[in-house]
Amino acid sequence: MTNPLLLLRRGAGGLTPVAPVRFDGLELPASPNTCLVGPASYAGPKHLTRAPWPVTPAVLWATLNRVAAGFPRTYKLGEFPDLDGPAQPGASGGAPVIGRAQGQWVERSALMNYPDIIAAEVRPAPEGAGLLLYSRSLFGWSDLGVNKARAERWLAALDAALQ
Repeated sequence: MTNPLLLLRRGAGGLTPVAPVRFDGLELPASPNTCLVGPASYAGPKHLTRAPWPVTPAVLWATLNRVAAGFPRTYKLGEFPDLDGPAQPGASGGAPVIGRAQGQWVERSALMNYPDIIAAEVRPAPEGAGLLLYSRSLFGWSDLGVNKARAERWLAALDAALQ
C-alpha cells in the first residue's frame, strides 16, 4: 500500500528510490489510473500509439529531459541513460550514439499534492527514435483521465520541441 504521508511531502520527497521499468513484459494494472504510450512496434499492451520521431535517440533523450524539466510540479526521480551499455562515440566525432535510455519523474497535483509517476524510455527505431511513456497514479482507482491527458501533453511538448 502506498504511504498516505506522501501527500505531506514536496517534490520527490518520500518516494522510494527508482529502478528501471521493465517495459518488455510490463503488465498493466486492472485499475484505469494509468496510460501507456508506445510505438506500433511495441508488442505489449498500450493505451496510445505514437510513431517514432525522425531524430536520433540521443536527440530525443536530450529533448525529453529538457521538456520534462519545464513542467510545473515535476521532479526527476532517476535516470538510466545507458540501459544498453555506455554510449558509443558518434561517426566523425558527432554526438554519442545511445541505445535505450530511461528517465523517471514524479508530478504532483496542484490541489491535493498527489504524486503520479512518469517513466519514459527512448529506444532506437528504424525510422529514428521511439518512446515508451508510462504515466501512473500512486493513489486511487480512477484518475478521471489525468494520466492520459498528461501523456498527450508530454507528447505534444516533445512534438513542439522537435520541430
